[in-house]
Amino acid sequence: MGRRVEARVVLVSCGSLTDARNIAKTVVEKRLAACVSVNSWPVESVYRWKGEVQKAEEFLLVIKTTTRRLKELEKEVLRLHSYEVPEFLVIKIEGGSAAYLKWLLDNG
Repeated sequence: MGRRVEARVVLVSCGSLTDARNIAKTVVEKRLAACVSVNSWPVESVYRWKGEVQKAEEFLLVIKTTTRRLKELEKEVLRLHSYEVPEFLVIKIEGGSAAYLKWLLDNG
């Protein structure tokens, strides 16, 4: 694992499936991500917002991208997202299938 991997996974939760699909389609069309997995079943999120504990159903995006696209991707997600403070969590990829990582780097 001597080679540095430039791939990243970004997690974004959305309040509706329509919003999730729109963000997914847009960021792939703009080549800000190679692939976005849209979890079309809701997850239950419990969180603190403005001093109150909240509960909501959300739809999770798992975005596969590259380090060089992260800033542009975040800007686009913020532009499209309906939340005041949307989730945008970046996970560093330490390794993976060489063929998949090549595809991701070529397409993201």
